[in-house]
Amino acid sequence: MPQPIVQLGEPALRASSKTLSIDEIKSAKIQSLISIMKEAMRNAPGVGLAAPQIGVNLQLAVIEDCIEYTSNMPPDILKERERTPVNFHVIINPILTITDPAENLFFEGCLSIAGICRITPRAKSVYVECLDENAEKKIIEATGWYARILQHEIDHLNGKLYIDHANEKTEIIFDETNRKKWSQASRKEIIEYYFEKIK
Repeated sequence: MPQPIVQLGEPALRASSKTLSIDEIKSAKIQSLISIMKEAMRNAPGVGLAAPQIGVNLQLAVIEDCIEYTSNMPPDILKERERTPVNFHVIINPILTITDPAENLFFEGCLSIAGICRITPRAKSVYVECLDENAEKKIIEATGWYARILQHEIDHLNGKLYIDHANEKTEIIFDETNRKKWSQASRKEIIEYYFEKIK
């Protein structure tokens, strides 16, 4: 039975998370937690999952953006969003620095806020220092969609949710109709929708 993902209203989603020591990272307990989170993310499915989303306030998240998730999207839309596959990896105790604050607008959802999406501004590029599942230091330089995922997951580790950044006037029910409509929308269409809603 997959680990349940907690929903909005769960206190763990609004709490700051504890950093992990090298010994803790290498422990059987944390290695097991990583496996549990990986399975929960893939079963959802999602492109990322932070420990608070299963009720555990630790500075730990898993990320994976599979090619299967975008196989039906036009290449020009993928290029425009700077979205390419991201292999499974773990980020622990991440420190995020924005390297290009240019604002990207797109609908964002969350496995812990089921059924809705809102247009959420995110920085174009970021730099992340973290540890991996082996407690080794890693540097991640990301832009576009990957940068969005990192910002979303690291927010979770600080008790923040995408709805804290998003404009509530842009909210949509994320049903099959809207999924088809907006998953292949151009940047121009997203921006037009955004400014029409917030004016």
